[in-house]
Amino acid sequence: MNRKPAQKPPEVGTTGHQWDGIEELNNPLPRWWLWTFYACIAFALVYSVLYPAWPMISRATPGLLGYSTRGAVAAEIQAFADANAPIRAQLVAADLTEIADNSKLNEYATNVGASVFRTWCAQCHGSGAAGVQAAGYPNLLDDDWLWGGDIASIHTTITNGIRNTTSSDARYSEMPKFGEILTGDQIAELVQYVRSISGQTNDAVLAASGAALFADNCIACHGEAGLGNRDLGAPNLTDAIWLYGGDVTALTHTITYARFGVMPNWSPRLSEADIRSVAVYVHGLGGGE
Repeated sequence: MNRKPAQKPPEVGTTGHQWDGIEELNNPLPRWWLWTFYACIAFALVYSVLYPAWPMISRATPGLLGYSTRGAVAAEIQAFADANAPIRAQLVAADLTEIADNSKLNEYATNVGASVFRTWCAQCHGSGAAGVQAAGYPNLLDDDWLWGGDIASIHTTITNGIRNTTSSDARYSEMPKFGEILTGDQIAELVQYVRSISGQTNDAVLAASGAALFADNCIACHGEAGLGNRDLGAPNLTDAIWLYGGDVTALTHTITYARFGVMPNWSPRLSEADIRSVAVYVHGLGGGE
């Protein structure tokens, strides 16, 4: 039986390129790869015609279909806004003190308020609302409130802010810089007196001298017993809660240079429904009265 001699595969040509004696062969690409490559090119051309694709000076080409990812997101947001419109209207119309009694309304406000808080408030008060003492951002979990911790007071504070220049109704108080009024020794005496009424270790001799200084300079705002005054935003000096710290160094700095923390008024940036929601959320964290 005669057998045909095996055919030698055709010799592959080269591209003519050569590096260190190694020639580059000119192997043809597989047909399936070529057709896939051509299909991708065709798809890209069709896509660039139908959808936004080519960047221009101020915008991209819109595409024949007029599709926009921004428009799709905006439409989805609007759909949720429309769906929540009735309960948001109910939230705005409700008495602040009665929101907690309406389980559905309270649940909605708490969930929305938590989202608003994480977006706008956590930067200063912390994600857990415990504040940052070194920077003077108050802890919202305790029961010590400069301007009141009932839900109406919290709502007013969020709406108008504190010591800002953008709201005429902002909470406002200003402690004098006693470093310009009293001597260093007198400030040291005041520090020891404040530490004595707050139950901290103190120099009894200096504290006794500081009592008279406190009566002459401090009771107008903090009261005779140092219990503070919420109408003035003056803190209670007899407890263990300190916005800027209650150690000797912190108290000396506070009395000498005063403090002037500022909180923005959120009414220009948040809707009334969102302000009420975050007020409900903060009030429900445990420190609200």
